[in-house]
Amino acid sequence: MLAAQLINTSFPTVHLLDKASFALQLMDDYDVQHLCVVTDEKLVGIVDKNTLLDIDETAVIASLQDEFITASVHADAHFLAGAKLLALHELSLLPVVSTAADLLGVITAKHMLTALTSHVGADTRGAVIVLEMELRQYSFGEIVRLVETNDAYVTQLNTATDLQTGMLLVTIQINRIEVSTIVATFQRYDYSVKYYFGEENYQNELKENYNHLLSYLNM
Repeated sequence: MLAAQLINTSFPTVHLLDKASFALQLMDDYDVQHLCVVTDEKLVGIVDKNTLLDIDETAVIASLQDEFITASVHADAHFLAGAKLLALHELSLLPVVSTAADLLGVITAKHMLTALTSHVGADTRGAVIVLEMELRQYSFGEIVRLVETNDAYVTQLNTATDLQTGMLLVTIQINRIEVSTIVATFQRYDYSVKYYFGEENYQNELKENYNHLLSYLNM
């Protein structure tokens, strides 16, 4: 998905000679903490609500130009590039610009969150399994194969590094709710299953199987 597909073209902007009080009122009306500042339809920067509150309401926005946030995404960029900028600068909206720096519209943080939810499959029915492993152990092909041996398939797969341990976390979403056989398969192939979110009864089933194994080993 491109940034252009998430643009809100009707969001208000402010100009350099607008007063701080005008910008603050717009922020309250549209429930945002930031607004785009434009001159002749070109983006000058982003003004922050906290910065506006520090000056006299009658002061013009131009007096804050040195404190404008300079962040934007091109319309033909992948929308994840915009998500990164929103998080980095803690923005409530992100300007979308053309190659000539013309402001085309904005992506609000709320709209971006909706897009991210869809992108990671959070709105799709299915179980989620999180594996923990060393990077050298990661094999996309094997993970998919092990899921498919249980008559299921992977609908989403994302990786992230645990900053505390340095281990790779692999989050897998599958097209089934029942997870017991798939989790058991991963464990049989020496994968560490860190979390699972599927059939509610599986936690009790896993505990029972563990107790049975201990009983067998103690015989």
